[in-house]
Amino acid sequence: MPTEIVQRPSFIEEERLAEQGYRFIAGIDEVGRGPLAGPVVAAAVILPLDLVAPWLPLVRDSKELTPKRRASLFPLIEAAAVAIGVGFTGPEVIDNQGIVRATKIAMRSAVEQLARAPDFLLIDFVTLPEITISQRSITKGDSHCLSIACASIIAKVTRDGIMVELDETYPGYGFARNKGYATREHLLSLRQLGACPIHRKRFAPVRFSLEGR
Repeated sequence: MPTEIVQRPSFIEEERLAEQGYRFIAGIDEVGRGPLAGPVVAAAVILPLDLVAPWLPLVRDSKELTPKRRASLFPLIEAAAVAIGVGFTGPEVIDNQGIVRATKIAMRSAVEQLARAPDFLLIDFVTLPEITISQRSITKGDSHCLSIACASIIAKVTRDGIMVELDETYPGYGFARNKGYATREHLLSLRQLGACPIHRKRFAPVRFSLEGR
């Protein structure tokens, strides 16, 4: 039986850009495009170009990591990074402007929150034409690029924490467990309770629940 090859993010993109003279390279990723409730959260992470740390080989796309591993990496990334920025876009903006636009708004906000201005952006999948900083979009960037993978971890842990807090404000939907995604539990609760203020009203299951009332 063939051995599965695990994709490990590398520092190759950052090293190539460093050779061109760039020094503060921000990896950018988002979490939360698919859920029925809660915000989109984006993170921008600038890592030192000479970073050497024993935990780096553990970094992966956040979706490939357990919650425990993500939680353990979060403070290590925070401590090592030159700068970290986090941006949020709420359900109202998602409904009014669409998920793609809302994602880009959150990403732009994350860049603006960086304490150190980046001179290059490595972005997972999308481009940010409204930002004049040199940039590159990388398909599946969180699987290939170390700084983007670190950004995905920061965004995921941050968003999960937000959803745990929102579970206390809006009980009954299981947000602490499902993080707003369309699990069976969540869909059942949506039918029974209807939508709450943090639901994305234009997403089909939520819209159908509203139309049925």
